[in-house]
Amino acid sequence: MRAFQITGTEGFPSLQLTTLPDPQPGPSEVLVRIRSVSLNYRDCMNVLGIRGVTGPVPRIPCSDAAGEIAALGPEVTDWQVGDRVVLPFMPSWLSGPFTQDHAAAALGGAIDGVLRDLIALPAASLVAVPEGVTLDQAATLPCAAVTAWNALITRGGLQPGQTVLILGSGGVSVFALSIARLAGARVLAITSSDEKAHRLRQLGAAEVLNYRDTPDWHLWARQQTGGEGVDHVVEIGGPETLNRSIQAVRHGGHIALIGVLTGTVGQIETVHLLRKGLRLNGIYVGSRDLLAQVTQCVAQGGLLPVIDRVFPFEASAEALRHLESGAHFGKIVIQL
Repeated sequence: MRAFQITGTEGFPSLQLTTLPDPQPGPSEVLVRIRSVSLNYRDCMNVLGIRGVTGPVPRIPCSDAAGEIAALGPEVTDWQVGDRVVLPFMPSWLSGPFTQDHAAAALGGAIDGVLRDLIALPAASLVAVPEGVTLDQAATLPCAAVTAWNALITRGGLQPGQTVLILGSGGVSVFALSIARLAGARVLAITSSDEKAHRLRQLGAAEVLNYRDTPDWHLWARQQTGGEGVDHVVEIGGPETLNRSIQAVRHGGHIALIGVLTGTVGQIETVHLLRKGLRLNGIYVGSRDLLAQVTQCVAQGGLLPVIDRVFPFEASAEALRHLESGAHFGKIVIQL
């Protein structure tokens, strides 16, 4: 099979196309022929070794994919060859609470990922792709959509009429916008360009701010809520944005800490977390059950994945460079 591997620490030049033996499914596994892979910023971090992210080499990157079942292990009875499936971010996390073991099984991190033709996974970990949902769309769901759903619905407890602040226009933020609107919430958004602001409004954001023109976006967010502050923040930036998010959220509000775009270490004003009685949740994707919920929501028309560009498999490095540039809006997909 074809596969891209991270072969060293030189960044994009270390991402090399190679040929590896085809994997074989174990007794309770299925072999999936991957057709679509979608990218997350984590994939750039892994390839470039930035933000302190490292792992074994050689290693196949990327975590999110959808495809078709190519072969069945002898004990598998609930799937058929040709069934369309989407792969979970952590194949061992089927339901229930998050554990250290699940984190260690995240695809494309400490273990090989999905930027390849074939992968063998436990049959119980897969989710069927319903009719009417393309494999490109399904591939966008395992990380970004599940993360946004976990942040706002499962752990956030989002209620109709509440206000959600999203940062940026990448995959998680765009899915969070759609999920919040679906739940009956009002969405405020900040972004880096007027063009992206226009697109966010088209997707249903009530108010959008270009933070390059107005850096004090936390003050703007409070103004949009009559000085009280927002109910939820989907925080993707990390240390350089978290303090502003703390200022933007109301007393007793909720911050879902998701990304580390600005780094992994920084000074945080913990006194305001205390005095405002805030709830700060670290969100690291979610279970296979949450992926099934999100997939059904897409099938029912509640969510529509926003795909920025589609690249051929051979142009995977170019796709990752496009992601690194920050010029994208929504998700980037690689087709095999």
